[in-house]
Amino acid sequence: MYGAWVLIREYVDDDWPAVWPIFREVVTAGETYAYDPAATSDEARALWVERPPGLTVVACDGSEVLGTAKMGPNRPGPGSHVSTASFMVASGGRGRGVGRALGEYVLSWARDNGYASMQFNAVVESNHVAVRLWKQLGFELIGTVPEAFEHPTLGRVGLHVMFQRLT
Repeated sequence: MYGAWVLIREYVDDDWPAVWPIFREVVTAGETYAYDPAATSDEARALWVERPPGLTVVACDGSEVLGTAKMGPNRPGPGSHVSTASFMVASGGRGRGVGRALGEYVLSWARDNGYASMQFNAVVESNHVAVRLWKQLGFELIGTVPEAFEHPTLGRVGLHVMFQRLT
């Protein structure tokens, strides 16, 4: 349990009908992920649901899925000591602590699984809420790739690389 009311649990296949609308909503908005907005449900599931050693989770208020996260090694082989994670929160869950609860969960998961650090490879610089949250949770902004993301209203904006040492 994270937060006062958010239950975070491992994703099961029966969760996809609740996760798919969140994925579609976030990706169609075009403001935070470079996934294809025309992706089918099956394509989206293949992108989002992690296989071991990774993990996908859902954040719930009762039976309602308000968010999801996936986590695992950032790179294979010699880079597998660094973890990464991605997050999506439904519009109805935003501003209610769902993102923070998911962030705390993935950091705990990474520590518990022996990762040395966590790296976010592509945080859209105009996603101020996420950037502020990740900094509050201990991430450092270590670089920005200029004009690497085509935002639907702002044009080309940068992608931040953010990092946190866990050990």
